[in-house]
Amino acid sequence: MIRRRSFRHLAVGSVLGILLPCVLATSLFAADGIPNRSLNDQAFHWPLWDQWADLFLLRDYNTKVVVIATTLLGCAAGVVGTFTLLRKRALMGDALSHATLPGIAIAFMIATTMGGNGKSLPLLLLGASVSGMLGVAVILLLRNFTRLKEDTALGAVLSVFFGAGMALLGIVTQMQGGNAAGLEAFIYGKTASMGFDQAVLISLVALICTTASALLFKEFKLLCFDEGFAGSRGFPVILLDLALMALVVLVCIVGLQAVGLILMIALLVIPAASARFWTDRMQWIVMISAALGAMGGMLGAGISAVFSKLPSGATIVLVCGVFFAFSLVFGVRRGLLVRLLRRRRMNNTVNRHHLLRALYELSEPQKAPSANAFIAFSDLLTRRSWSPTKLNRSIRRSEKAGLVERAKHDVLRLTDKGFAEATRLTREHRLWEIYLITYADIAASKVDRDADAIEHVLEPEIVEELETLLQKSQARVPDSPHSLEPAVSKER
Repeated sequence: MIRRRSFRHLAVGSVLGILLPCVLATSLFAADGIPNRSLNDQAFHWPLWDQWADLFLLRDYNTKVVVIATTLLGCAAGVVGTFTLLRKRALMGDALSHATLPGIAIAFMIATTMGGNGKSLPLLLLGASVSGMLGVAVILLLRNFTRLKEDTALGAVLSVFFGAGMALLGIVTQMQGGNAAGLEAFIYGKTASMGFDQAVLISLVALICTTASALLFKEFKLLCFDEGFAGSRGFPVILLDLALMALVVLVCIVGLQAVGLILMIALLVIPAASARFWTDRMQWIVMISAALGAMGGMLGAGISAVFSKLPSGATIVLVCGVFFAFSLVFGVRRGLLVRLLRRRRMNNTVNRHHLLRALYELSEPQKAPSANAFIAFSDLLTRRSWSPTKLNRSIRRSEKAGLVERAKHDVLRLTDKGFAEATRLTREHRLWEIYLITYADIAASKVDRDADAIEHVLEPEIVEELETLLQKSQARVPDSPHSLEPAVSKER
């Protein structure tokens, strides 16, 4: 519950941290109305308060249509992209989107030659679909019937189809009316020119893809993680794979109008990759990816509407890139900050274990090691490759934990709690050493280093198995299988 609340507060705070400075800065520059500017004015102008209000309240009809369509598109791309990412086919969408260009050009040429409307969106999308599916089929054929790996097949199909598409576009521009075809919008995207019919088509396809992914969630999940097991249980693996690729085709085709074929891969990959930094649970990955994709489409289209000089497709991708950078650093599961904290915590635990075991082993020359044995600070320095600063830091942390106490400035001893912990650590360390010497044929002179690498993560079940296998009593600490020679201090 605490983690959920903190995540919710973090998300709300991030959104407010982005929006509030914009609103406050706008209020400083706001005027009574929008000033009249020349059509040739190319200078950058900060949006006024009325423009921000129109955006937040969706007063403008065209902005409302575009924002809703791109939001649903981003949501669908996030959902479908999660499955392709986990299926290790993240670049399939890139190859597919590039493979649509020849189909768009051929569809325009056929329609124009037959006297039809070459700009008909359904006709152009049909050509893009046929060309895209042909590209996917060629990739699968190259992968299954040749020795080429999938990444090589992807690169070959992507470059050949895109090159063919650019050549066909050159022919289109030389045709009568070809210059006004507007086919370049499919390359770079042109969200601002999206009409109501186009927005409805994008929204319907996005809803269909999202609904289909939800209905086939269990099957897609099994397909992503264990294709062989799915086949052995009677699931139609080939049909499921084709269904997933069909969803990718649909998302890529309808996304061409919004972000273009060059940037469409970003909507499929970035939200899903960002969601992986927050959780390992499949259903949460899908939902977070859908939310990030939807927010990327919504904010990107909104920013492009306010800053009219910014291209909408690139803005949507940049917003998704900001979400990815934020997730990369602050993700609660795999983020850099969390990994740094975990590594630091693990290093502190390892240093504490080494300190306690060193204190125990230094007290062993006595007839019976106990918590009353006093150990000099200088003896600890020669025990391991510790620097005085590092050793003092470990001692202070152990004192706070109630494991060690200082009798004098340079003399310390274990507390009763620390002695019990040191006894357990030393015993588990030596059990593992004996196991490595007996069954792994590791020399006694080298076994201490190998045992150090694993002793800090030994589970109680493994310790019990070692006791049974080695027939060691639980009551006492085994003798060290090697001599306990002091190490030379290397860090100063």
